[in-house]
Amino acid sequence: MPEGHTLHRLASELSTAFGGQGVVSSSPQGRFRVGAARADGRVLTGAEAWGKHLLVAFDGLTDQVHVHLGLYGSWVVGPARPVVGQVRWRLASATAAADLRGPTACEFLDPGAVEALLARLGPDPLRADADPARAWQRLSASRTSIAALLMDQRVLAGVGNVYRAELLFRHRVDPETPGRELDHLVWSAMWADLIALMRAGERTGRIDTVRPEHEPEAMGREPRVDDHGGEVYVYRRAELPCLVCGTPIRRRVLAGRNLFWCPQCQTGG
Repeated sequence: MPEGHTLHRLASELSTAFGGQGVVSSSPQGRFRVGAARADGRVLTGAEAWGKHLLVAFDGLTDQVHVHLGLYGSWVVGPARPVVGQVRWRLASATAAADLRGPTACEFLDPGAVEALLARLGPDPLRADADPARAWQRLSASRTSIAALLMDQRVLAGVGNVYRAELLFRHRVDPETPGRELDHLVWSAMWADLIALMRAGERTGRIDTVRPEHEPEAMGREPRVDDHGGEVYVYRRAELPCLVCGTPIRRRVLAGRNLFWCPQCQTGG
């Protein structure tokens, strides 16, 4: 599932390609035909990400289009081109096109529904209005493991499986640590690190979490080859040696998702 940096990058791409312009809005697949027709010919006034959710606004409409990519959704923004495949929603101008495929949600929401959606979300590290104290309030009161809490969108909006695993490794936190046992200074450092990592991901379109001394060139190793791209410490590296201590990385299923960690490095926080 795309993580929050992907949605913020998409919001920026949509704003750059179509902001302030009247757009051609259609649903080649037909599943968003009525909604697409509402936006057709209107000026796109804004695209904004909240965690893993995207909201697109149009001039003259109080309702906004809500998109959640889910596990299989994708959105490609680029030069104008013919429609190919099952496109749920297309935005187009004379020079650009944005094609949305396979989202979990693509729907118009009225202001009340938008407010209810945002009220369910924790702070988004990539938003200027994010308040880390809101996340800490939930974390510090919970017996649930920090590994599970970091994936709970009510605690933090936008963090997914990759950032979860890498953040815990970078701060040497045992994934099983209950939220209420996490030191506040550690949480403050994690929050600041998460902002930096996700901003870098937004800029580059990939997740890189290794420090300079552990990059392939510095260690004399081959670059990582993975569909997700990026250099990471533990994510999808089960049974491979830890880049720091050499201990085999472990994997187990937690709440239906694979959790990766180093049993040697992650002994505290």
